Amino acid sequence: MLEIKSLHAGVDGKEILHGINLTVNRGEVHVILGPNGSGKSTLMNLIMGHPKYEIQSGTIKFEGQELNLLAPFERARLGIFLSFQSPEEIPGITVENMLRAACQAVTGEKIKILPFRKKLQAVMQELKINPDSANRYMNVGFSGGEKKRNEILQLLMLNPKLAMLDETDSGLDVDAVQIVSNGVAKFHNKDNACLIITHNTQILKSLTVDKAHVLLNGQIVAEGGTELVDEVSQNGYSKFTY
Repeated sequence: MLEIKSLHAGVDGKEILHGINLTVNRGEVHVILGPNGSGKSTLMNLIMGHPKYEIQSGTIKFEGQELNLLAPFERARLGIFLSFQSPEEIPGITVENMLRAACQAVTGEKIKILPFRKKLQAVMQELKINPDSANRYMNVGFSGGEKKRNEILQLLMLNPKLAMLDETDSGLDVDAVQIVSNGVAKFHNKDNACLIITHNTQILKSLTVDKAHVLLNGQIVAEGGTELVDEVSQNGYSKFTY
């Protein structure tokens, strides 16, 4: 589904990623681990097409199509989703209207209000989100936990092919992390894939991790399965070198 080859990239001419190779197959859950500043969020933003980040060399392909020159909205229409570490507030548009507009933009089809509202309320209930939040402006005045649950709400409503979660669990209490984890587990199936950045392995409790990658100083220095996640959780990154 996702294939990254020899990716060198960065910001303002400064290289941050040094030859990343990564393949994510349909149905898989991949976890990217690494200390702050190692290039994890840079990688996610490059896959999504953030204009701040530049590819110096290498390729990013999604379902065989090269993404290097595609705009973020074009990548979203292909089925790529990024949950932000720090979700933006968007005054003037409600959560419901924002999500309905996003779904219409991705599918290219007009969405009827009542069936959409019924589905939205059901998903909000599963995520233990106050139903009144649907009529509030997107993330405006939301707590950190409410914003993160709202990201998972968007994930479940948009139902992309590739879900990328950039520390969606950061700053959440134990109960909120479990709700987020259950939401991601509800989304994941054999036809889609997840790429997750986390420092808190609790979000992985409801998921089966197929592969873990340690990213250090802009390079993947170790790969493995759940045993690698456990090792990092217990011992940190001291044994890994660039």
